[in-house]
Amino acid sequence: MDGASWAEGVRFAFGTLSVLPVRVERWDRAAAGRAMLCAPLVGLVLGALAAGAGAVVGWRAGGLLGAVAAVAVPAWLTRGLHLDGLADVADGLGSGKPSEDALRIMKQSDIGPFGVLTLVLTLLTQITALAGQFTGSLQHGALAVVTAAVAARCALAWGCLRSVPAARPGGLGAMVAATVPRTGALAVSALAALALGAAAWADGWAALRYPGALLLGLLASRLLLKRCVRRFDGITGDVLGALAETAATAALLTLALTEL
Repeated sequence: MDGASWAEGVRFAFGTLSVLPVRVERWDRAAAGRAMLCAPLVGLVLGALAAGAGAVVGWRAGGLLGAVAAVAVPAWLTRGLHLDGLADVADGLGSGKPSEDALRIMKQSDIGPFGVLTLVLTLLTQITALAGQFTGSLQHGALAVVTAAVAARCALAWGCLRSVPAARPGGLGAMVAATVPRTGALAVSALAALALGAAAWADGWAALRYPGALLLGLLASRLLLKRCVRRFDGITGDVLGALAETAATAALLTLALTEL
């Protein structure tokens, strides 16, 4: 990583992936690569805050409102960065235009019909899946929120593999593209899966639902990544946001479908 420290990577990750007041002291590709490997730590912190909010609201007002709070908090703590990327990618893919034109559409400030529809369906899926988790158990709901948040940030590391180019020069996407070794992405994902399983150890064999949800979330984001690389000739910051939301949604859907 050309001398970038893990501390610099952590600051880069929190400074670019959240609104938390963290000063980015090093802005280069070496620090960016470290940051993408540290991204699951950002997911853990934001997920814990969202889980706490969801559990409190769910305790006082029911599982549905708890789910709304758990979805709203990370959107606020990221300024809707990933949701905006998801909408832009949906518009780009849905346009059916050549790569250059699709990238131009994605860069526009407005949201088209494909983006609106994708956002609505994604948020409905996330809230509905979490509502069932919080209604059944506040603890399960909180752990589901953390699982989704960590899965989303693990997906960022896989989106920045050294084999994946940037779709265009400039911007955060170009800064972080092709900075992560495959072994690093595997290591952080495995560590995240083990941590999630350990957090749910009291559930016995059912604890495997959480690492399984992480894995299926990453598989879903991987499919989208392949589609985007073929379509746009690489990744952008918007693509990374879309990967994160896809992984989170797939993880939550997996937990909802495997609820005992």
